[in-house]
Amino acid sequence: MARKKKELPLLEKITITDVAAEGKALAKVNDLVVFVPYVVPGDVVDLQVKRKKNHYAEAVAVKFHEYSPVRAVPFCQHYGVCGGCKWQCLPYAEQIKYKQKQVTDNLTRIGKIELPEISPILGSEKTEFYRNKLEFTFSNKRWLTEEEVKEDVKYDQMNAVGFHIPGAFDKVLAIEKCWLQDDISNQIRNAIRDYAYEHNYSFFNLRSQEGMLRNLMIRTSSTGELMVLLQCKIVEEGELDLMKRLLDFVAERFPQITSLLYVVNNKCNDTINDLDVMVFKGKDHIFEEMEGLRFKIGAKSFYQTNSGQAYNLYKVARDFAGLTGNELVYDLYTGTGTIANFVSRQAKKVIGIEYVPEAIEDAKVNSAINGIDNTLFYAGDMKDILTQEFINQHGRPDVIITDPPRAGMHDDVINTILFAEPQRIVYVSCNPATQARDLSLLDVKYKVMAVQPVDMFPHTHHVENVVLLEKRG
Repeated sequence: MARKKKELPLLEKITITDVAAEGKALAKVNDLVVFVPYVVPGDVVDLQVKRKKNHYAEAVAVKFHEYSPVRAVPFCQHYGVCGGCKWQCLPYAEQIKYKQKQVTDNLTRIGKIELPEISPILGSEKTEFYRNKLEFTFSNKRWLTEEEVKEDVKYDQMNAVGFHIPGAFDKVLAIEKCWLQDDISNQIRNAIRDYAYEHNYSFFNLRSQEGMLRNLMIRTSSTGELMVLLQCKIVEEGELDLMKRLLDFVAERFPQITSLLYVVNNKCNDTINDLDVMVFKGKDHIFEEMEGLRFKIGAKSFYQTNSGQAYNLYKVARDFAGLTGNELVYDLYTGTGTIANFVSRQAKKVIGIEYVPEAIEDAKVNSAINGIDNTLFYAGDMKDILTQEFINQHGRPDVIITDPPRAGMHDDVINTILFAEPQRIVYVSCNPATQARDLSLLDVKYKVMAVQPVDMFPHTHHVENVVLLEKRG
């Protein structure tokens, strides 16, 4: 006989007291810490516990008794269902206050190192429509909200294009208006959706791996250029023609598109790094610009998704590097060489290292189109390339700039940096927790001299942080 599932408690009139990790807030009930999404400090709520461990629980707010005086009214119609932009209920001034606190807490509690005064966070000038890239998914399984299920809403059309629902890998929330990217993105997506509905195009089923329309990527740039990439599964005769008719419609409706691309993807996943990208109309790239430098962005290129804040982030990194024109700089995890090219004018030589070979090719192109001849780029796993032998061959760096992924740096990379003994290290991080761990390992030879948080993603809990380390005397 199956064990009866234990009924989880309803906690009544609980005051939310603080902001926690992953965009959640928290409350304390006796000795129990309760994590709650979509609430803010000062809210008084009834909480339905969904998951309980010994010392913590996860719950959802089922009734509001009092709203916090610092609560903001979410502006997006999809808020609370989509899973993104969880902090819309917090005014932006409060968001950056908590991001500042997150950086401070991580560096002090995890790093446990001597710190200077942490500079006030650089907030984002744009808090809406700030992204330059979004990806939408087509699905034949439209996600129905709790309200729609309760009201037994029947849709004529169960196909949807939008975002994946957290925890439901094969279901997609139909997006009408997203506030993350310039509104042209909404216009293009909705036009494609309406055309597909009208002409009975099949939407992808992730479980059965059937259906034609799979993904849509839209890139915008600060130069006003626009890239649209449609990803389809083509297996039956006539489907390629159908896809091209759709692209013809897009090209005609939106003549401002700079680069109209498509990918035939018959694999079981949506990644396109190993697939050919075909040009339907226009160029195979768009350009981003920063301080007169032009960066070529292809379909597979990585570029910081908030262009305005990326510029502020790179300026901080360059200022921290303290370049005079005589320095050998290593740029680790260089991506498409954005930082490497951005600082090259102030350096003697810059060597960039990156795991993705395509990104390195982009980096070389970006140097060439800007007439930069003092950069060198290498592709491969950082821990395998950045070795003592590599340093002996290319010279000891005066400055290392490192911008690793969320997991931080491998121990071997840290050990090689310690061997290289640059005068200064500029550590750019998208995860202050792993940054703090790495800083504690570098502490044997390096002292933290400056800390500058930067907000790249308004309405989310994510925060970037730049740290300057100098070699101990």
